[in-house]
Amino acid sequence: MSAPRTEQPPAATMSRRRFLLGGATLATGLLVADAAWLEPQAVRVDRLSLRLARMPAGRSLRLVQLSDLHLRECNDYFQGIAAQVNRLQPDLILLTGDYVDRNRNLDGVLEFLGQLRAAHGIVAVQGNWEYWARIEGDRLRRRFDRVGVRLLINQRHDLTLSGAPLSILGVDYPASGDQVAHMRRIANRKRINILLSHVPAFAHDLLGDGIALILCGHTHGGQVRLPFLPPLYLPRFSGPFVSGLYHTETTGLPLYVSRGLGTSTLPIRFMCPPEITLVELRGPEPT
Repeated sequence: MSAPRTEQPPAATMSRRRFLLGGATLATGLLVADAAWLEPQAVRVDRLSLRLARMPAGRSLRLVQLSDLHLRECNDYFQGIAAQVNRLQPDLILLTGDYVDRNRNLDGVLEFLGQLRAAHGIVAVQGNWEYWARIEGDRLRRRFDRVGVRLLINQRHDLTLSGAPLSILGVDYPASGDQVAHMRRIANRKRINILLSHVPAFAHDLLGDGIALILCGHTHGGQVRLPFLPPLYLPRFSGPFVSGLYHTETTGLPLYVSRGLGTSTLPIRFMCPPEITLVELRGPEPT
């Protein structure tokens, strides 16, 4: 005779289903809260350190890169970023484009930029959103000038910091071949040349090997990332560059891509926190 079958009471089965459904609902809610509220606010300071032969021995520079604000309003989030940047005590702040969003709140952007402090000023290039918002070029330059931000449009800006001859080169969006070739012509190989470009994918080989570092944004780091998978979406002119440090294929120039501070299209981030980039340029060790 076979053993009698034991069945779970209906109440126990229903209780387990409710438990699993409740757990799944809670997990989904936590993920949504993380992506829509927590992570877009969880700014991280990422550090990049480079040792350069043209830096005086034993000297260093602190540069802060900010990118892709997509600022809708100068709220507590951006005021907190300004305070965090100022605590880093940068020698120079470098901005790599996409300051506005669909509401074209340039006044809010200027309010935020006016709170930033750097010993030797702020230098910027413009991105695709400045063109889409129709505030690019001389119009943007005049507004930036009012808050002490120098906008470079295929230009070079020279400084001497900690005894180092530093040049900031700004290539305009979308960094066409002619614009990149112009950067090579105006770069002085006796100086430390740092190139600002909103987009990371352009004809790097046209630069030659006279650039010490390329700083970019545009990609938002993919904005939504899943483990072990490539980004779900990257905008045009991203190429294979997502976030962090790369080296260009032809000349091996270091190219750094910021994940940016804001969001675009969807106001969410997942496994891709916003970023303040602290770049430390160091000279050779003293002998």
